[in-house]
Amino acid sequence: MMKTIDDLTVDGLRVLLRADLNVPLDGGRVMDDGRIRASLPTLTALRSRGARVIVCAHLGRPGGKPDPKYSLAPGAARLGQLLGQRVKLAADITGSAARAAVAVAALRPGGVVMLENLRFNAAETSKDDAERGRFADELAGLADVYVSDGFGALHRKHASVYDVALRLPHAAGYLVGAEVDALSRLTANIRRPYVVALGGAKVADKFDAFGSLIAAADRILVGGAMAFPFLVARGDKVGTSLLEASQVAAAADLLKRAAPGQIELPSDVVVTAEPGGPGVVVPADAIPSDQMALDIGPQTAMRFAAALFPAQTVFWNGPMGMFEREPYAGGTLAVAQALIDGEAFTVVGGGDTGAAIRALGFAEDTFGYVSTGGGASLEFIRGETLPGLAALAR
Repeated sequence: MMKTIDDLTVDGLRVLLRADLNVPLDGGRVMDDGRIRASLPTLTALRSRGARVIVCAHLGRPGGKPDPKYSLAPGAARLGQLLGQRVKLAADITGSAARAAVAVAALRPGGVVMLENLRFNAAETSKDDAERGRFADELAGLADVYVSDGFGALHRKHASVYDVALRLPHAAGYLVGAEVDALSRLTANIRRPYVVALGGAKVADKFDAFGSLIAAADRILVGGAMAFPFLVARGDKVGTSLLEASQVAAAADLLKRAAPGQIELPSDVVVTAEPGGPGVVVPADAIPSDQMALDIGPQTAMRFAAALFPAQTVFWNGPMGMFEREPYAGGTLAVAQALIDGEAFTVVGGGDTGAAIRALGFAEDTFGYVSTGGGASLEFIRGETLPGLAALAR
């Protein structure tokens, strides 16, 4: 049985809080603070109960060594703004700066400090249990209690996600509890019709989950870069569109396994010679050789919206196009609006999808649940055991 922070005594104790602050940056500015905001309920509850909170998180893939480009300084500054109090960033993870910052004399009850990027230490992501364990010992030595609230990292067997929980009294934060509750509705007693919409540029993780989705979903709508391997598998050309040739065979296999009409692909797309250029709508089977598709077309958007509107359960992972640029935002807008207009319980999964709805002006509370997890969400609904959740249950 997984404990929550309501089951922990935290007054006066140092609480190591594993958060997910892997947010997009533009220089030193946080571009989308959705994941930071998602951590606030747990942080606020811990502070109100007198905990001395030590936030740890990762950002990007710095390669196991310090890199100023991946510093958590912007995240600490934004978190401080949201909390209305300064959040000090330690200059290291478990070194002298961190130990000084978390000392009882420096960190008062209700106070918050943040450790520098966990992935500045190669041991955080090491496959070697002993190496990872030594780093976990150092992290655990900074605190009295551990709280896991970084759902987006729970599918990784990393030191701060898995090993620290084995070394300290531990519990799940409110975000992890909410994620598990919402995603569980996609795995058992599903209200039908159940429609899945897949898109985005990060295709590999979705292919791993696609087989399970075929077994569970009534219809699967495929847009974004996810669609290109399927278009090529059925014999179409995709010009200069983003495509990993190795995924074409997997797409062909999925098309064979699916029921007739279960997988729906774009019938038209918006293409351009370069991302900054104007978009032109063409049939999906007639993409010019020197053009790239950056959004589903209006006909496809209408068809996808029509499929989503009567659904009772929807899982949406990945934008339908390059939503950041106005000419290629139409497909993502159409899907989002269809979900708002319908009556389905909707899970919006993946950091890019959450960022898309916020960037396009949609309020998160108009959807059933906006998940912070990308790969973690996909693995959960596949029925995989997430290492971070397994550790919390021990």
